[in-house]
Amino acid sequence: MQQITEAISNPKVKRAIELAIGPLLLFALWWIAFKGQLVNKDLLPSPVDTLRDTAASIAAGKMTGDFVHTIARVGYSTLIAVIAGVPIGIVLGAKAAIYRSVEFLVDFFRSTPATALFPLFLLLFGLGDFAKIAVAAFAAWLVIVFNVAYGVMNARQTRILAARSMGASSLRIFKDVIFYETLPQTFVGLRTAVSLALVVIIVAEMFIGATDGIGHRIIDAQISYSLTDMYGSILIAGAMGYGLNLMLLMIERSFIHWSGK
Repeated sequence: MQQITEAISNPKVKRAIELAIGPLLLFALWWIAFKGQLVNKDLLPSPVDTLRDTAASIAAGKMTGDFVHTIARVGYSTLIAVIAGVPIGIVLGAKAAIYRSVEFLVDFFRSTPATALFPLFLLLFGLGDFAKIAVAAFAAWLVIVFNVAYGVMNARQTRILAARSMGASSLRIFKDVIFYETLPQTFVGLRTAVSLALVVIIVAEMFIGATDGIGHRIIDAQISYSLTDMYGSILIAGAMGYGLNLMLLMIERSFIHWSGK
């Protein structure tokens, strides 16, 4: 008993237990709903069958192609959003008057559901991959612009004033003070943008003429009434989003160790 207590008190073991609680709770709720027939049994398969069939599909490589296509689209859209969004966010945040002049446009489109823009992007770019990537990139771009601009505008004035009092130029202040001050807020925007891009890409794969991707797999399984495949694909999509967010959090904690100090 003492050995078990010591093992549980180990920080790594304790952290592993904490991380396992969420998935186990989801499995337990799903099992209760299935066994208790709280949901029509024709609409909710067993979690055991779903996990078994999903594992078999992954092992056979049936999901690999769809996973790769979806993650690639999310990666392209996020990269476009970062390249186009960070410089514009810096420019807008550097001058409050400039930001206020375009604040309505940024907030208006940021508040507009990205899915409502599908018809517009279809007219502009057609049914190919570029339309899906473009609409996801646009949605992610708005989030990044807003967060970068907010980070620049709210950089700690005490550090900026200290740099100015030591005779630092505006370029030096931006490079050595403002840039690092805005990184935490930039990463907040990046994590939000990646999650939003994934949502938009999955929905686009469902309804905008896709022939591959996790979204297409979900809707295809729903049409063919392959429930374990449908629920398994949904779990894969959720795991994809969780994994991307976790990866960005790890990068943030590694490189922005001064955040909040």
